[in-house]
Amino acid sequence: MLNTILSGDLPRSKVLAAMLVAILVCLALAPFIFPGVRSVDTAARICIFIVLVASYDLLLGYGGIVSFAHTMFFGMGAYGVALSSKHMGAGFDALAIGAASGALLAALLALVIGLFSLRVRAIFFAMITLAVASAVAVLVSQLSGITGGEDGLSFKIPRALGPAFKFADIELFGVKMNGKLLKYYLVFFSCLILFLLMLRIVHSPFGRVLLAIRENDFRAEAIGYRVVHYRVAATCLSAAIAALAGALYAIWLRYVGPDTTLSMELMIDILLMVVIGGMGTMYGAVIGATIFVLAQNYLQNLLNVAGQAVADVPLLPQLLNADRWLLWLGVLFILSIYFFPTGIVGRLRKGN
Repeated sequence: MLNTILSGDLPRSKVLAAMLVAILVCLALAPFIFPGVRSVDTAARICIFIVLVASYDLLLGYGGIVSFAHTMFFGMGAYGVALSSKHMGAGFDALAIGAASGALLAALLALVIGLFSLRVRAIFFAMITLAVASAVAVLVSQLSGITGGEDGLSFKIPRALGPAFKFADIELFGVKMNGKLLKYYLVFFSCLILFLLMLRIVHSPFGRVLLAIRENDFRAEAIGYRVVHYRVAATCLSAAIAALAGALYAIWLRYVGPDTTLSMELMIDILLMVVIGGMGTMYGAVIGATIFVLAQNYLQNLLNVAGQAVADVPLLPQLLNADRWLLWLGVLFILSIYFFPTGIVGRLRKGN
């Protein structure tokens, strides 16, 4: 049963299996285990970024395609939900139409970019995607009448997904049975389904052809596979799933803006998560996104505690200042690359 659910891709490492089970349990029970507002928000972000990073790994790790436009597709899903909710009102139909429209638009744009660009060499394709993504980000910032410009858009979601809605008058382990709990589980189960779908895709005949193309595209072409067609299909699938992740992100935040969905900083974060977890492994997205989002949210607090603990030691309090959390995040990334050159998942599977 488990083998079928995971499409035959078992962890193949006891340590990795334990880590994945721990992450799944923590995310599934986050509102009850970690009932604070910040911790539940962190859990929801981890769920969404697992899907976003896995969708990029489908492109990079399995297809060998380097793209800098992934946040553009992510933003399309987010803005699709925001704009549909603004014009149609706070209803589930608006959320569904917005998410579907964003995913469809992202797939169509990926199709156009792929057909015109994937015949060129990898570096030129990467530059083309960077140029398109930059142009879209500028356009979104300037069309303030439609997109809200730099200020972004805030919108209303269905009342059933808000804290004011109570579907039961009881409390379970001190947690209120309200719409916010429903919204979290909407995000969690949607992300779980999308992740399992991607796991199925990469272990299908289509996914195996992608791996063959990544390893040697000339040989794949020689034995009869249309390399460009497969790469375009992978780009469209990756874009559509990234847009759906963006739609879930917008629903969770009830806000969308250029900084939250379209920034180059976010694109770099996605690359870091892929590399930390391990390219070409869906489980790498789980590990990489979890570690990175936790570091983003709690590294400052840890540094603050550590700085206070060594307050009497020369230089250390300055080095462990909470304002230098980005420096330490960079150090952690460098160490992870040094000790885990194939990513955490790759190292764990190799050492098994």
